[in-house]
Amino acid sequence: MDASRSETVRCEKCGSKNRVPAAAEGRPRCGNCGAPLPWIVDAGDDDFAEVAEQAAPLVLVDLWATWCGPCRMVSPALEQVARELAGKVKLVKVDVDQAPKLSQRFQVQAVPTLLLLDKGEVIARQAGAAPAGALRKWVEDTIAGRR
Repeated sequence: MDASRSETVRCEKCGSKNRVPAAAEGRPRCGNCGAPLPWIVDAGDDDFAEVAEQAAPLVLVDLWATWCGPCRMVSPALEQVARELAGKVKLVKVDVDQAPKLSQRFQVQAVPTLLLLDKGEVIARQAGAAPAGALRKWVEDTIAGRR
């Protein structure tokens, strides 16, 4: 994976298209209206440090596998949470089969495994799929506990 890649993201507030890099300082904002944009990227062993550990907002890491049914079910819920909490979290998806070093580092024993990182430090961990509302509550409770 290449940390210099970018995705085009439509602003939920004004509908403008914006280019959002995989790794950058600060938090992405719409170039037209200034609203926070969802930050959703893929990462692997080679670019995780740049993409996830140096991010300003908290990073929600989805450690998943292509063969995992619950992983495919939780992915849209995580993307919804990332959109709802735009500017507060960055969603980083890691395919554990393609990133064995990260799987070992985070001691992944089941997928999906979800982590919340603050500048590379694990501050919360959850295994298994959950609906968007429960995931959002978990993230918000963790954020509230950090204040």
